[in-house]
Amino acid sequence: MTATKKFAVILSGCGNKDGAEIHESVLTLWAIHKHGAEYQCFAPDIRQHHVLNFINNKEMKEERNVLVESARIARGNIKDLAEFRPGQYDALIIPGGLGVAKNLSTYAFAGPDCQVIEALATAVRGMASAGKPIGALCIAPVIIARILGKVEVTIGHDPATVAALARMGASHRETGHGGIVIDQANRIVTTPCYMLNARVDQIGDGAENVVKAILGMLAG
Repeated sequence: MTATKKFAVILSGCGNKDGAEIHESVLTLWAIHKHGAEYQCFAPDIRQHHVLNFINNKEMKEERNVLVESARIARGNIKDLAEFRPGQYDALIIPGGLGVAKNLSTYAFAGPDCQVIEALATAVRGMASAGKPIGALCIAPVIIARILGKVEVTIGHDPATVAALARMGASHRETGHGGIVIDQANRIVTTPCYMLNARVDQIGDGAENVVKAILGMLAG
């Protein structure tokens, strides 16, 4: 009997403007279970860069913790990213949301010269070194590019982000709703999600296609 595949899903808070994109995160978890695999959510135990009011987009005078906020999406079943060990998982996926660019890295402020938090860089490098698949949704491919350099990814067709990817040594392939790009050499699968003007069903298509492609790699 084939062993059940297990994904590590790395979250960056709760909410697209200052954390993990909720639709992308939940639909990734849904797709993993739908296709017979399991998951464990992770997030770093760090202070969130800032907290926004999602109605008026104004910054709020409060502090939140990325791990605590991510636990909302994971329904409490979450671990500190510092505990992640590549040997315990078959694949890794990072949903998007501006938390990727504000909490997991400084991409929102420094662009292609950004820094990535060490726990995430270590996790991604560990999976890549082990030849294990990595998925990234929405803006998350820029972090994969910053960590690994020469990779092929998609973020849809935003010119500024495509230019930033090129500066980081990555190549970009344009895609539409639900489309994925598979970098076979580096075992990376990416999809644009809300980098495009998308509906929630289109987000589901992209997340599911990433999961299916990764499971296909693991089966092969």
